[in-house]
Amino acid sequence: MGLHDFTLGDVYRRNAALFPDRTAFVFDGVRVTHRDYLTRIERLAAGLLRDNVQPGDRVAILSQNCPEMVELIGAVALIGAILLPVNYRLNAEEIGFVLADGAPVVLIAGADYRDIVAGLQPSLGSVRRTYAIGADPGPFAPFADLASDGAFAPPNVAAADGFVIIHTAAVGGKPRGALISQGNLLIAQSSLIEAWRLTERDVNLGMLPLFHVTGLGLMLTLQQAGGASVIAAKFDPAQAARDIAAEQVTVLAEFAPMLGNILDQAQPNQLQSLRAVTGLDTPQTIERFETLCPQATFWATFGQSETSGLSTFAPYRDRPGSAGRPLFWRTVAVVDADDRPLPAGEVGEIVLRGPTVFKGYWNNEAATQHAFRGGWHHTGDMGRFDADGYLFYAGRAPEKELIKTGGENVYPAEVEGALKQHPAIAEAVVIGVPDPQWSEAIKAVCVCKPGQSVDAATLADFVAGLIARYKKPKHIVFIDTLPKDPKGAIDRAAVKAAHGGG
Repeated sequence: MGLHDFTLGDVYRRNAALFPDRTAFVFDGVRVTHRDYLTRIERLAAGLLRDNVQPGDRVAILSQNCPEMVELIGAVALIGAILLPVNYRLNAEEIGFVLADGAPVVLIAGADYRDIVAGLQPSLGSVRRTYAIGADPGPFAPFADLASDGAFAPPNVAAADGFVIIHTAAVGGKPRGALISQGNLLIAQSSLIEAWRLTERDVNLGMLPLFHVTGLGLMLTLQQAGGASVIAAKFDPAQAARDIAAEQVTVLAEFAPMLGNILDQAQPNQLQSLRAVTGLDTPQTIERFETLCPQATFWATFGQSETSGLSTFAPYRDRPGSAGRPLFWRTVAVVDADDRPLPAGEVGEIVLRGPTVFKGYWNNEAATQHAFRGGWHHTGDMGRFDADGYLFYAGRAPEKELIKTGGENVYPAEVEGALKQHPAIAEAVVIGVPDPQWSEAIKAVCVCKPGQSVDAATLADFVAGLIARYKKPKHIVFIDTLPKDPKGAIDRAAVKAAHGGG
């Protein structure tokens, strides 16, 4: 470790020294203190070193949130390896691509995903050891065998070292792995600690999956503050309300419709400990939340995996409809097609630079260079600033048209490719449309081949068999022809104008 480095390992050791008996994590009512957490992750780290995992090697996990995953995150950080958390909502083929792209040397499978991993195992030549979580590990070693009682001698780890690869949605049909460093996350998290004045007394409800930058980032933020996280394997609104009351949860992050569902299920006074919530939701839900919980504030934000999470941030009520203002450690601008900054009020691409920008796309130098052109990270998102520096989101750049449904990013190109594999479909355009439950829903506008037909439900199920089910269209319409521009290309803007109302 260099003279000027500060890493996640320093966070864990600091917590064990300053707050040894305070709760770090709660799983189904079982508490783990900061001292216990350090002991557990050091044993796992020793086991990874025993398995010859070197700094920079990838360690993959396919699992819902669980104690083992939280401990693995800490152990990987201690040895300077790179975590590869796989989105368990993907189908087997998509999971196989992510694993092949990341080329892990160690793979951990959750109990519900052991069979998927077993089916993929022959094609994963990089994997030297596979462990399984749960009572029945099947053909793999039990996760408990990964821990070692041998002495742990931490290798040198730098803040700039890669820490996690988060595969973002498929722009060109395949996901891209965003490599984020320990320093990226620590600096990004320090802004949230300052904005929310977090201390060791704060508690996070970790109901977002830890393969997502928001779920992982908020958990690590609370660790950096010395606080605690209540980790949920999956989202249950009634249980979430009970956890908030029982554990005196103060902060959480969510994506629609999670907060609305919690408000529907909560009993009187169950949410009174909350003081800060952030995420993406509808104005109606946000205003309902702040009316029912006047002691709390909903914080609007803009961010992405490539910016280590949030980049702009402010109380929603300060400027309703905005995504907040740029945080410290980030220079955010809105630029034209030639990367020239635009004045307030004009719409352009949102770009960013600073120490929270990720290291680059794993195994994809061309995509990295394109994103980093002109000395900025190009988010692919459009927006405008007002005169007071509040950012207003204005959709996606044409090259990065995506749909954000329930917190998940879905690229139209991937869904269109699946639709056109059906023998009856000649052409298809996929767009996002407003949705009261998920904020945005997937809609497909399709043209059938001459003499061919298929009903919407059958086509949706066909797509769900090729890609993750959350990517299948919620709405499908059939038309005779798609509008074309003078060059004969599909006019996506015209499709959206005609069919984008829901």
